[in-house]
Amino acid sequence: MLDIGGVLEVVDDDVFPGPAEVRLGLVPGSIAGGLAALPGDAMLGEVTEEEVRAAWQRALGLDDDQVDGLLEDYWRWYVGTLDRPLLDWFAAQRPARLTGILSNSGPGARERERHHGFEDVTDDIVYSHEVGVAKPDPAAYELTARRLGIEPHEVLFLDDVEANVDAARRAGWHAVLHRDTATSIAEMERILAEQAR
Repeated sequence: MLDIGGVLEVVDDDVFPGPAEVRLGLVPGSIAGGLAALPGDAMLGEVTEEEVRAAWQRALGLDDDQVDGLLEDYWRWYVGTLDRPLLDWFAAQRPARLTGILSNSGPGARERERHHGFEDVTDDIVYSHEVGVAKPDPAAYELTARRLGIEPHEVLFLDDVEANVDAARRAGWHAVLHRDTATSIAEMERILAEQAR
């Protein structure tokens, strides 16, 4: 079980939001502030992609072209660069093991990330905005294991957020904090070898 952003996708925080704020003549931090105007939590599927667009446009005083450009910048940042060695390792686990993704996400993520081919190498992808629960909520881990039909102790999870890794461990999962690809693969291989004994 892998996370996407910061794990399967390498996200460059120097790409967004700072450069977009400079390009649009906005005060630093205003893009994040614009999301505070949302009527619900995008990560939990409480708002649509159109509502996110409208909130940014209203809060930042952007015209249609500007907000469309902002969204293009956002999605380019969000989908990042694919970590091909990690994806190849992950894909090689099938068919011997079930593979899945658990990702905190927002509306539009599945469609934007489809070009990476995640659906081709997984048995299930759990996007928080589609199921209404996000990491580190214990319900996210319970739901994911249940959807795959496996027991918590059978799950090996890789995430780049310590709170999510800690919550996974509390849920009974084996979990690794992602720092770099080589180290993460080595640690997951070690855990898989121990489980095989």
